[in-house]
Amino acid sequence: MKAEHYVGGVFRSDGPAFPLIAPADGSELGTVPEGTREAVDDAVTAARAAMKGPWGTASAEERAAALRRVADGVQARFEEFVAAEVADTGRSRAFAETVDVPRAVGNFRAYADLLYGRPERAYTTRVPGWSAGTGEALNYTVRRPLGVVAIISPWNLPLLLSTWKIAPALAAGNTVVVKPSEETPSTATLLARVIDDAGLPDGVFNLVHGHGAGAAGEFLTGHPGVDAIAFTGESATGAAIMRNAADHVTPVSFELGGKNPALVFADADLDAAVDGTVRSSFTHSGQICLCTERVYVERPVFEEFAARLGERARALDGYGPMISAEHRDKVMSYYRLAGEEGATVVAGGGAPAFGDARDGGFHVEPTVLTGLPETARTVKEEIFGPVCHVAPFDTEDEALELANDSPYGLASTVWTRDLSRAHRVAPRVETGIVWVNCWNLRDLRTPFGGVKASGIGREGGEYSLDFFSEPVNVCIQI
Repeated sequence: MKAEHYVGGVFRSDGPAFPLIAPADGSELGTVPEGTREAVDDAVTAARAAMKGPWGTASAEERAAALRRVADGVQARFEEFVAAEVADTGRSRAFAETVDVPRAVGNFRAYADLLYGRPERAYTTRVPGWSAGTGEALNYTVRRPLGVVAIISPWNLPLLLSTWKIAPALAAGNTVVVKPSEETPSTATLLARVIDDAGLPDGVFNLVHGHGAGAAGEFLTGHPGVDAIAFTGESATGAAIMRNAADHVTPVSFELGGKNPALVFADADLDAAVDGTVRSSFTHSGQICLCTERVYVERPVFEEFAARLGERARALDGYGPMISAEHRDKVMSYYRLAGEEGATVVAGGGAPAFGDARDGGFHVEPTVLTGLPETARTVKEEIFGPVCHVAPFDTEDEALELANDSPYGLASTVWTRDLSRAHRVAPRVETGIVWVNCWNLRDLRTPFGGVKASGIGREGGEYSLDFFSEPVNVCIQI
């Protein structure tokens, strides 16, 4: 798939090109055009023009029909999307076939279903007049689109997380300018081709490739013609975008980083807890914002749990690479730091040797650590790799104190057979999402997002539609 910009209904490749590298083996997949300030200006101008055109007056039913055409187009090119996602990210085909592409299709269909009556939904109430002689008034609320939405999507789940924002933004009647990660541009380009085939008006969906700071991402998020920004990525990048958006008081929706805790109580189903922690720590080699990096285990089962988790980590085969050489080096630097800080390496801690083409890629070993103090950088800082630190606790209150002692607050897991404990503990964990005896069990209609440095706002279902539309109160005196 050739990466191209898509601006105002036209594919173009202007701007200097940079190489796209396959993380699985280090080979060059192709080149990507670097979006210039002019390309971003053109995209925002096209998006603003589309708001004044037929998209700006399209009914909810018409927008829903457009979203369904896009969903059908992605489904029809399922294998192309899978191949592009696997090539860009290095993840397994099974993950792309069961998560990335189906959920992208599901995002467009889900918001088409939610559309009917939602953006135009009216709340009507009769209220008494507020001063003598005014009688009564009819108040009702309508929702209108924000306008041009800038969407910045990450490299770890590029198709899923971009459509997670594109679908509700379009459903609410906005136009969008999308800047995908420079590491994973292919499925965004393929989505632009699907949208072009689906017949959406020119300028409704625009795509500009490129880097972030000092490049397309910064040009877009600081553009005066952008009415809102939706971003998923690192907390530091989110802070930079917020500063960039501040001059224009542009509203933002952020899903940022995490240093996610798991609490394993002694009464838990240990088989399920180990299985679940293998998934939550090592899926996509830990490169999911929801992955567990801190595991707190009640002392009576601590030794057994750590040993079993280490055994499972050593047995993992076919795990994917880090997204880039730079990210591999970052993860490896934390493996070295853990040793310097005094960690016991239960499993992993290095880079594997496969004896085949994968040795040219960016792989690291799934790693389980113990023995570090809570003040250690390895315990405090987000690594975003296949690594977790396992530590014991003695009481429920101590477990909660350990889990909450973090600047992050995205997701957590609680493992216990005690239903009372589950209901008691879950609301006290300072994260936006708490899974009990499971991990990453997602319903598209439920609120998704974090607290503290893990984000601003919520996505999912009507929560996304609320962000991407503006409530307007209409008051008519009777």
